[in-house]
Amino acid sequence: MKSEKERMLAGELYKAADPELRAMSARRKQILRIYNQTTEEQGAYRVTLLKQLFGKTGQEIYIEPEFHCDYGVNTFIGENFYANYDCLFLDIAPIHIGDNVMLAPRVCLYTAGHPIDAAIRNEQLEYGYPITIGNNVWIGGSTVVNPGVTIGDNTVIGSGSVVTKDIPANVIAVGNPCHVLRPITQADHDYWQAQRDRYYQE
Repeated sequence: MKSEKERMLAGELYKAADPELRAMSARRKQILRIYNQTTEEQGAYRVTLLKQLFGKTGQEIYIEPEFHCDYGVNTFIGENFYANYDCLFLDIAPIHIGDNVMLAPRVCLYTAGHPIDAAIRNEQLEYGYPITIGNNVWIGGSTVVNPGVTIGDNTVIGSGSVVTKDIPANVIAVGNPCHVLRPITQADHDYWQAQRDRYYQE
């Protein structure tokens, strides 16, 4: 018979009120309690705590306190990651984040779901579907990413979006529900390259 943890990670119905899962949650609570009380002078210690918390990280990772998550160990983060204040990861199922990803304040990644049928939901059964975020992605403030969503490389998600379906690579997407506004073009590249050149010349 599968454990509740195995069911959870397989995207099947499971019950969170399980000793193994409660122990995982208690570990997360302890690390985050310490992390969220650290000061800006404790940068190296913050990185150490984050590496203990998550399943994997790159060498460069910075998360502004306060930060919250369900387990931590189910989140896998690439190089050069930044998350601003009050981000929240419900990592019931795995969250995979690529390299050079930036999250604005109050970005929420929700892998968790509950049955629509109230009788089943009241039995405390729940489930989770993975979230995958590609490389070079910027997600605007107060965005919610729902279970099972994949966001492609180089994409920008506008602030306040609710992402309910996959978003392709190389686009700007906005709204509730989040939809593609337009592709990111060579004109965008040329404009921002010119702005960068001005910065270094002045």
